[in-house]
Amino acid sequence: MMTTAGSPQKAERNSRLFRDVLAGDRDALDELIVQCTPMLWRVARSTGLDAASCADVVQQTWLTLLGHLDRVRAPEALIAWLVTVTRREAVHLATAQSRTRPAATETFEPLTDDSPPVEHALLADERQRVLWRAVNQLPPRCVQLIQVIAFHDRADYAAIAAALGMPKGSIGPTRGRCLAKLRALLSGQPDWSQP
Repeated sequence: MMTTAGSPQKAERNSRLFRDVLAGDRDALDELIVQCTPMLWRVARSTGLDAASCADVVQQTWLTLLGHLDRVRAPEALIAWLVTVTRREAVHLATAQSRTRPAATETFEPLTDDSPPVEHALLADERQRVLWRAVNQLPPRCVQLIQVIAFHDRADYAAIAAALGMPKGSIGPTRGRCLAKLRALLSGQPDWSQP
C-alpha cells in the first residue's frame, strides 16, 4: 500500500498547498482534500472497515488536521501525519465496533445459519489474494487507478483525475488498458479460476 501522495511533484504540490492552507487559503484546503482523500480512504479501508465507517474516519482525519494545524511541523511531513491520524482513527473505530455488549437476561431463540459454507468464504478469500497480488504487478499508475476505483460504487472521474494528476478524459481508456493487463496476468495464474 502506498503511504505517500505519489510522485515527488505531487509531494511538492501537497507541501505547497499545505503552506497555503497555513496562510489561510480555503481553496488550497479544498484542493488538498481532493488530492489526498483517495489515499486516506485506502488507508482506512485497509483496516477492514466498511465504506460508511471509512468515510467517517477520513472526515475525522480532516477535522483533526484543521484542529491541529500547528502539530504538523513541516509541510513535507503532512502526508505521513495524515496517514498516521487516519490509521489511528480507523483502528480506534474498528476496535470500538468489535466490542460486544453483554446480552440482557432475556433468552434468545436459536438462530439458523443461512450463510454459505466456510469453503465458499475460503475460496473467495483466496481469489481476492490472487487478484490483489496480480494488481500489484501492474505499473504504479494502474495500481493507483484500480485502488481508487475499486472502493467507490460510482467513480467520480473529476475527483479521480485531480487526485491522480491525470486528464479526466484519459481515465476511462487508461482504466481499460489496466484491466486488460490485469486479465492477462490473471489468465496466467494457475490458482485463478472464474467464479
